[in-house]
Amino acid sequence: MAKKLTTPINEETRKSLTVGEEILISGYIYTARDAAHKLLVDAIKNKEKLPFDLIDQVVYYVGPTPAKPNQVIGACGPTSSYRMDKFSPELMKRGLNVMIGKGPRSEEFIDAVKENKAVYLLAIGGLGAKLSKTVKENTTIAYEYLQSEAIHRLKVVEFPVIVAIDYLGNTIFQ
Repeated sequence: MAKKLTTPINEETRKSLTVGEEILISGYIYTARDAAHKLLVDAIKNKEKLPFDLIDQVVYYVGPTPAKPNQVIGACGPTSSYRMDKFSPELMKRGLNVMIGKGPRSEEFIDAVKENKAVYLLAIGGLGAKLSKTVKENTTIAYEYLQSEAIHRLKVVEFPVIVAIDYLGNTIFQ
């Protein structure tokens, strides 16, 4: 039976998650791929205001397809997470400690997870159309010119994920 969580997800809740555990997330999550991650890190370095408060939020590595008529969002399957590895430690230092994607992560990323008591969750690749049915609202909040890689704020209901790396650095990939 999957554990149900509501965003934002605080440290106490993150510490309760174990590798391989199935989770259903409800609430607001944010989308960001590598182009948006670079812009967020650049904004931090330039002491600029970020488009959303990172603390205890969830970022989903996805570039959704355009919505068809009467849809909130198009297919929204996860993208390969390794492309965010060089940006993620800086964002974790600022409070972004729940990330959703697919695939394994670097040792540097895992070290940052442990240091920041973060977690990495897997969404199942190839299920973009099914995952889109959990999205009830979709609002572009930043970097609209990036098109599918813009940052969106999604309201999700029971978005299914699996704990891939827990806050201790234990990983499903080994």
